[in-house]
Amino acid sequence: MSDCTNSLPLIGDPAPSFTAETTAGPMNFPKDYEGSWVVLFSHPADFTPVCTTEFMTFASLEGEFAKRNTKLIGLSIDSLYAHIAWLRTIKEKIDWNGLKNLEITFPIIEDLKMNVAKAYGMLQPGASTTQAVRAVFIIDPEGIVRAILYYPLSNGRNMDEVLRLIDAMQLSDKHGIATPANWRPGDDVIVPPPGSCGAAKERMESADSGLRRLDWFMTFKDCPPCE
Repeated sequence: MSDCTNSLPLIGDPAPSFTAETTAGPMNFPKDYEGSWVVLFSHPADFTPVCTTEFMTFASLEGEFAKRNTKLIGLSIDSLYAHIAWLRTIKEKIDWNGLKNLEITFPIIEDLKMNVAKAYGMLQPGASTTQAVRAVFIIDPEGIVRAILYYPLSNGRNMDEVLRLIDAMQLSDKHGIATPANWRPGDDVIVPPPGSCGAAKERMESADSGLRRLDWFMTFKDCPPCE
């Protein structure tokens, strides 16, 4: 294995800790973010077109993430000065998809020594040994990795999917339910399957009109309020 990569943290693992300089000042992660959800995402390089569209989209949705108690953190293997120059260019010059004059206020990590990229498995030699792939780590308020998404260098991410996934996980945590394929807020949710024959029989014979039973293992109910 190339020495430019480290093991990827897995879902359910504590998020690797680090200290770093960012466009918003020094960062001590995850301590500085205790109590908040975090979307930590990497991009291949500053002053690149796909990354620019992603950052503009993230910035335009920052209020939506805030409603979900979620904070954004960007990262690339570029200097702090490159980050600052790029963000100024985005604000002053870029008009894309109805977005312009955008000031990106969430922090972007300077990672010239690749320490954070290595800790999170963001460097993948088959793609590049000097640029981070488009990784997304969703980390919960306890500092635990809850979801991981990876995209190739050539293709931008879907931020609506990131928001949808945060909604689903927060709802599951609060109400002990699961969500089906293509679930959107307001859609029916899944009641976890019973764990015994007796519970399965009881589920199927229950008079609870709020349950929609397709079979003993597949039961739906109305979506609880997303808060």
